[in-house]
Amino acid sequence: MNYLNNLCSLQDLKKLAVEQLPELALEIRQALIHKISATGGHLGSNLGMVEATIALHYVFDSPKDKFVFDVSHQCYTHKILTGRKEGFTDPDHFGDYSGYTNPEESEHDMFMVGHTATSVSLATGLAKARDLKGGKENIIAIIGDGSMSGGEAFEGLNNAAALNSNIIILFNDNEMSIADNSGGMYKNFELLRKTKGTAECNFFKSFGFDYFYVEGGNDISQLVRVFERVKDTSHPTVIHMHTLKGKGVEWAEKDKENGHFVFPASFDMSAYAKAESYDSITSEFLLKKMEKDPTVIAISPATPLQTGLLPEFRKKAGSQYVDVGIAEEHAVAFASGLAKNGAKPVLLAVSSFLQRTYDQLMQDLALNASPATILVFLGNLSPGDATHCGIFDISMMSNIPGLVCLAPAAKEEYLAMLDWSLEQTSVPVVIRVPSTVVSIGSTECLTETDFYQYRIIEKGSQVAFLGLGNFFWLAKQAKDLLKKKTGIDATVINPRIYSALDQETLVKLKADHGIVVTLEDGSVSGGFGEKIARFYGNSNMRVLNLGGEKIFTDRMPMEEQYTRFHLTPELIVEDIKKCMEV
Repeated sequence: MNYLNNLCSLQDLKKLAVEQLPELALEIRQALIHKISATGGHLGSNLGMVEATIALHYVFDSPKDKFVFDVSHQCYTHKILTGRKEGFTDPDHFGDYSGYTNPEESEHDMFMVGHTATSVSLATGLAKARDLKGGKENIIAIIGDGSMSGGEAFEGLNNAAALNSNIIILFNDNEMSIADNSGGMYKNFELLRKTKGTAECNFFKSFGFDYFYVEGGNDISQLVRVFERVKDTSHPTVIHMHTLKGKGVEWAEKDKENGHFVFPASFDMSAYAKAESYDSITSEFLLKKMEKDPTVIAISPATPLQTGLLPEFRKKAGSQYVDVGIAEEHAVAFASGLAKNGAKPVLLAVSSFLQRTYDQLMQDLALNASPATILVFLGNLSPGDATHCGIFDISMMSNIPGLVCLAPAAKEEYLAMLDWSLEQTSVPVVIRVPSTVVSIGSTECLTETDFYQYRIIEKGSQVAFLGLGNFFWLAKQAKDLLKKKTGIDATVINPRIYSALDQETLVKLKADHGIVVTLEDGSVSGGFGEKIARFYGNSNMRVLNLGGEKIFTDRMPMEEQYTRFHLTPELIVEDIKKCMEV
């Protein structure tokens, strides 16, 4: 019998016998594999959560009982069961829904969440509000897949344990983070798995939680029995379930790291691996540095694959590589400590994840002038989900005193900046890694003085383009089109630094320019361009700031963004022409 086809509501699910649920799980797993192979997505975490999600909805009563998915990259089965089945079974609707929970899609989604370690805190807030109102609903936080190593998870557990009322923490222990688990807490989880939860040393009991262990985290009947036992509990409870990440796909079960997130089946991963990228450029550079200098160390907050630190790199680097777990705040402070004691740390992290580190960047790093290097990956406009916008790092970091923020436009410039940053001992440096490899054929040797001076690439007049990082090349395209359309031979400048102004160059532009156009692959609000506009505020210079808007773009196609934000050569030229008419 095809249970999934006949499943139209949660009430249909509850009409099934427990003995029928494994067949439903099999059908959902097959649907997930088919959909993810076509579109890409989080494969391993979702395949491991199929049975648990079915059991949750079978026992509890959503949306009255509230589910909070941590990261929510393991919510695909939840979406299938709560009215969004066609987004996973009908190819014509594969793009209809976000890859994360989203209250705009369904009343069964409590929060829009895509970052880690947040579920316990959010659920604790829901539970406290329920208690204040005299409610009786169950509050369930679903956490795991490495999220327990995030600092907020500790803070949430500490507060949740003191509620003295109903809150259920479902800990999905699949023995993995994104990469392998790192950190001492996982030794206790391993002990609990080996002893089937009976070990006297128990991380969760130390907080005061009631504790249940489920070895069969992919056994629906076991899960249903435990969920029924804790439903409507009057005190904080942890259910520790042992699941298999990637269940149902043999290669994903074995290679859990690569199975965490996959590209569509049509994507040629072998070709990608051979192509030069900033991932490969960075890892090769760091290995060469490490061979010569034992104090060079690479740090990853649980995202090595996303920054090019492949297993081969980690093996060769040995003790000169550290995965700190999903803990970016710790990673920044850790890097500061390393640098303060004479090491040469390089923290490689994704733009949107670095948002967690503002206080550490300011207090632990910049205030102490620790000469660590931070490489920002995926800092750009993108068609991804609202939870993973990479456009806010420029405004966040460039306004921290003492933090030198650089944006190379090409390969040689990037390597020169990285080399300088590792060898200098006076300032913390942030380098925004470009998104596309472009070679300019220059081996310019940059010094600290150079970074505070903009580089004039093409000298012209009337109009000056300042194209930061990725958008330097857009500036060159716009310059060429402007000359073709109007005859104006504009100046093109590669600013290179976005945390300071080259006032000398900016003053010189006043002599023979009337318009300055800034282009940045990030949010204009609080960004690079606004600093230029402020500099010219009391002069006759007109300034056009072009970049992303201060909005959460949610799966917005790149063509739509470039049009909406006027980031095509044609629209840039039209804006300049209008400015000249005023």
